[in-house]
Amino acid sequence: MIIGIPKEIKNHEYRIGMTPAGVKELVNNGHRVLVEQNGGVGIGLTDEDYISAGAEILGEVREIFELADMIVKVKEPQPEECKMLRPGQLLFAYLHLAPDPEQARLLVESGATCIAYETVTDDAGGLPLLAPMSEVAGRMAVQEGAYCLEKAQGGSGILMGGVPGVEPANVLVIGGGVVGLNAARVAMGMGSNVTIVDRSLARLKQIDELYGDKLNTLFSTTDAIEKHLKFSDVVIGAVLIPGAAAPKLVTRKMLKLMKPGSVLVDVAIDQGGCFETSKATTHEEPVYEVDGVTHYCVANMPGGVARTSTFALTNATLPYVISLANNGVEGALKNNTNFSNGLNVHKGMVTCQAVASALGYDYVSVDRAFASPRAA
Repeated sequence: MIIGIPKEIKNHEYRIGMTPAGVKELVNNGHRVLVEQNGGVGIGLTDEDYISAGAEILGEVREIFELADMIVKVKEPQPEECKMLRPGQLLFAYLHLAPDPEQARLLVESGATCIAYETVTDDAGGLPLLAPMSEVAGRMAVQEGAYCLEKAQGGSGILMGGVPGVEPANVLVIGGGVVGLNAARVAMGMGSNVTIVDRSLARLKQIDELYGDKLNTLFSTTDAIEKHLKFSDVVIGAVLIPGAAAPKLVTRKMLKLMKPGSVLVDVAIDQGGCFETSKATTHEEPVYEVDGVTHYCVANMPGGVARTSTFALTNATLPYVISLANNGVEGALKNNTNFSNGLNVHKGMVTCQAVASALGYDYVSVDRAFASPRAA
C-alpha cells in the first residue's frame, strides 16, 4: 500500500501524522510512504530523517493525494484537502464531524473511506487514539488558564497556587474523564483548590480513592455548576460524548454568576464546545471576552506543544496504521468492533450513529456499508 503523509495546514498546526520511526515500520512491512516536503520541520523532524527511514519526499501535496491509497493526518482535512480525496481512498485522522457539517458534506461527496481517531474504542470502553491528546490538552488547559488569569492578559490577577497567607485560585473541572483528570492533576500540582464534577458516581469514587482530600468531587447538576461558578477563577470544560456534539453545560446567562476576570477553557471545542458562548479560536488569536469572562477555545490545543503531541499520538496510531496497510480497510475492521467504531464515512454513507444523528444523515451500519456497492 502507498501511504501519504501531508503537511498539516491548519492555523499554527505543526504536528505531523507519522514520525520517521513509524515510516520505518511501514517500509519494513513492505509499504511505500510518501511525506510532503518539510512536513515535520516545525517539530525538528527533517526530510533527511524521513529519507533515512525509507520515505520518499514529494514537494507537492497534490501528488501525495493523487498517489496514496491511504492518507494519514493529524487534524481534520481542510476544504481544499477534502476536495483532493477520491472514491476508494482511505483517510485516517481526527475528524470531529458532529459540529462540522461542511466537512461532513465534503467527505461524503468524496466517496472516500474516513476513519476518525476519536471514535476508535478499546475493550475497556476507552478511546485509545483520543487519549494521548486528551492527556496533553488537559495538562495544557491549566497552564493556559493560569496565563489568562494574569492581569496583563485581562485576568483577575490571581496566582494559581497563591503564596503563604494568600488564597490560591479555585479551579472547577467539568468532566472527570482523561482530560479532566489530567487537568486536575496539574492544577493540584500548582497548588490550586480543585473541584471535579461528573455524572458518573463510579468515576467520582475512583478519583476520590486516587486523590482523597487533595481535591473535591461533586455529582454534576446545573445547580452544582452554578454554585461553583460564583467563586471559580478557572473553569475547564472537559466533557465528551464520543462522536457527538458536546452538551452546553454553561449558558450565557450563567456567565453573570462568574467574577470579572475569571477564565473559561473549553477543551471540548473540537466537538462544538460545552459552553454556550464558546467559538473555536486558534493559537494565533486564542482568547476573547464575553461579559467580562475570558474564553480560551483553541480547537487544536495540543498543537501548541507539537513535538510532544506528535510522538504521543503516533505511538498510539501506528499499530492501527500498520493493520490498515497490511490488511486493507475491510480486513482490518471486520470482526474488530473497536476499530470499526472509528469508521465515520464510507462510499458516501455515514457509518457513525452519533454523527448521523447530529447532522441529519441516514445511519448505515459498518456491515451494511461494506456490503453496499453504492458510491458517492
